[in-house]
Amino acid sequence: MPEAGSPPVAPRPHVLVVEDDADISGLLSRYLGGNGLRVSIAGTGAQVRGFAEPSGVDLVLLDLGLPDEDGLQLLRLLQGQWQVPVIVVSGRGEPVERVVGLELGADDYVAKPFDLRELLARVRSVLRRAPSSRTAPAPATSTNVWRFDGLTLDVDARRLIDRGGAEIELTNGEFQLLRALLEHPQQVLSRDQLMNDLHGRDAGPFDRAIDVQVGRLRRKIELDPERPRLVQAIRGAGYRLAASVHKD
Repeated sequence: MPEAGSPPVAPRPHVLVVEDDADISGLLSRYLGGNGLRVSIAGTGAQVRGFAEPSGVDLVLLDLGLPDEDGLQLLRLLQGQWQVPVIVVSGRGEPVERVVGLELGADDYVAKPFDLRELLARVRSVLRRAPSSRTAPAPATSTNVWRFDGLTLDVDARRLIDRGGAEIELTNGEFQLLRALLEHPQQVLSRDQLMNDLHGRDAGPFDRAIDVQVGRLRRKIELDPERPRLVQAIRGAGYRLAASVHKD
């Protein structure tokens, strides 16, 4: 029991491990649980769909090779209905699988076999950047608002409004990428800078995570994603938001 007058203890972040291998799920449960996280286990897609408290999950570690369902199909559910950050943890280490997972909205991708310390660092990085499912909704009169090229991003409410007044749904990764670009308008940000902002690590020589996320973001904010003019690629350097930005 906390002492009278002491601040309330923050709840431990809740991680749902979706993994059909009992040895791996048990190892992750013990390791993550021993490092300050609350862990639940689901061994099939059906168990995930029947999970009683999706609103209480802060992050999902998702294996793609489930016995009853394609993990990529499940990723669509997690990103669409649950709107929870997802780290794909899979033995499917081919570059095309990584790209597809990121295209569908995964926040990160870790191939098996993995180092537990690296995985924990990735988990903490995503949790730092994602809103907790137990965070109170932002007040309606937010003052942390960015306006650019007819679009409006309310950072506190995590809402992007398009040129016609409709809301554009963003994944956690897309939101973080857009925010990083808005904080440095007209400046070239290297892939390493963006990777560190989004994932807490540098980009590897074959890492296309930032390129994939830029492509997804362009499809949502560019008038013509095939000829992007807002998020520009600077050859050999990185990306630049070529728009005037006004902050309320």
